[in-house]
Amino acid sequence: MLSNEYLLRMENISKSFSGTQILNKVNLSIKRGEVVALVGENGAGKSTLMKILLGLHKLDNGSIFYKGVQVNINNPKKALDLGISMIHQELSLIEERTVAENIWIGREPKMGPFITWKALYEKTEKILETLKIQLDPKEKVKNLSIGNKQLVEILRAITYDSDLIIMDEPTSALSDKEVEILFNIIAELKDRGISIIYISHKFDELFKIADRATVLRDGQLINSKEMALLDQNELITMMVGREINSIYPKENSNISDIVLEVKGLNKKNVYKNINFHVRKGEILGVSGLMGSGRTEVMKAIFGLELPDSGEIFIDLKKIRINAPADAINNGLALVTEDRKMEGLALQRSVKENISVVKIKSMSKLFFVDNSRENRYTTEMINKLLIKTTSRNLPVDSLSGGNQQKVVIAKWLINNPRILILDEPTRGIDVAAKSEIYKLISSLAQQGLTIIMISSELPEILGMSDRILVMHEGEVKGVLNRDEATQEKIMTLAVGGYRSNAY
Repeated sequence: MLSNEYLLRMENISKSFSGTQILNKVNLSIKRGEVVALVGENGAGKSTLMKILLGLHKLDNGSIFYKGVQVNINNPKKALDLGISMIHQELSLIEERTVAENIWIGREPKMGPFITWKALYEKTEKILETLKIQLDPKEKVKNLSIGNKQLVEILRAITYDSDLIIMDEPTSALSDKEVEILFNIIAELKDRGISIIYISHKFDELFKIADRATVLRDGQLINSKEMALLDQNELITMMVGREINSIYPKENSNISDIVLEVKGLNKKNVYKNINFHVRKGEILGVSGLMGSGRTEVMKAIFGLELPDSGEIFIDLKKIRINAPADAINNGLALVTEDRKMEGLALQRSVKENISVVKIKSMSKLFFVDNSRENRYTTEMINKLLIKTTSRNLPVDSLSGGNQQKVVIAKWLINNPRILILDEPTRGIDVAAKSEIYKLISSLAQQGLTIIMISSELPEILGMSDRILVMHEGEVKGVLNRDEATQEKIMTLAVGGYRSNAY
C-alpha cells in the first residue's frame, strides 16, 4: 500500500537499555479513523514503543513516518505539535487545581497575561455537555473519585485536537457507565477521522472497539491482525506464546464457619443498612457500578473511614474497629484498589515493601533484625513467585503483576485470617492475572476468608463462591455461584430486583 494511506508507520524500531534489548525491529501502522489495539504482556515493549513515539525515548534504529513524511520526534512537545497526544495510565493531574484548569492547562483563554475565568469555565461546560459527562468545572480534582479523575485525563488529551490519540488503560478506573461514555467518544473521534492506539488488558473492550490488534511479545512484533478474524484464545496465545487453559483457576474450598459478619452498617449519603457475612475458605465477590459504595464499606470494615453506625463480628464476637491497627490486630488485611498511590512505596525496595506491616515484630530496641527480615521476605518472594532479581531492588522496577504480588505479600506476611482485595488485577496482563487468580484460589483452599471487589464481571463470576451486589449504597442481593450470570448481576447493580441479600 502507498505510504499516504497510513497516518502513522513505525518501521524496524529497535531500542536497548544498558545492553538489554527491549524492542527488536518492531513495526506498527495505523490508518486514519482506525482503532488499533496494542497488546502484550507487561514487559512486552508496548510502553517503550509509545514513549519513542511521544519523544520520551530516543530510538536506536528504525524510522517513523507521520502523514507520509519521515519525522524525528525528540521531545513530547514535538509529538503534540505533530498532532499526537496520550492518555496515560498513571494520572498526571494537579490535585489542587480545578477540573477546568487541568483540562486546559497551558492553553487557558487569556486577555493579555491574565486568564479569563468565565471563558475557561464556559469552554469546559460546553465540552462536558457535548460528551454528556457530569462534572463541575470548578471542582478541585483532589475531591474527585478515581474514575472522574480518569475522565479529566481523557478530556485533556482529546482537547488537543490531535489526529492520533494513544489511550493507555483508559478504563482501568471507570465504571460501566463511564466506559460507555468513553466508547461513545471513541466512536465520535473515529467518525472525525481521528486514529486511536488503544492499550488494554480487558479483552471484552478490545473486541468491542478495536479494528485491528498488533501483538508484541518480548520486544518483538508477533502479528497484526483484524479483530474480526481473531478470537480470545488466539489473542492470548499470541501474547504469551502458549495457551492458558483456564484463566480463572477456581478450585473448590472447604467452606466452613462464618468468620466475618457485618450488621446494619450505615454512613450518611454513602451506604445504608449493610448486612452480609463471609465464611472460612470462601471467596465473596463484591460487584456494583462505580459509586455503589463497595470500596467505602470495605474501608469502614478496615477502619479507614468510620461508619456512623453498625456492628462488626469476627467468630460471632462483636469487635470495635476505630483504626486500621484494630483491624490488623483482629486478623484483617486490605489490598487497596490503587496499588501505586496507596499500596506501595515505589522508590523503596521489594524487601521494605513486603516487611512494612510486620516490621515491629522484627525489631528489638528500635533496631530491625535484618536476618529475620531477609528470611521472611525471601519466603514471601518464593511463595508468591515474585519475579525479581533481588529483594533489594526498588519495587517500581517490577512489572505491574509482580508489584501487585508484593502488595499481597505485604499482608500475607502478617498471617491474616480475612483478606479484602479491591480490584486485585487492575492494570495487569492476562498471564499475570492468571497467576493472581491461582494465588487467590490457593489462599482460599488454605482456609483464608477472602472478599474480592471487582469491576470485571468475568472475574467476579470466575472466582467467587457467592456474589454480593451493591447499588447506590445498598446491598441489592447475594447470588450463589451456580445461579449467577452477568445479566443477573447487572440487573441488581442498576437497582433491579432484590435477591437474598444476606
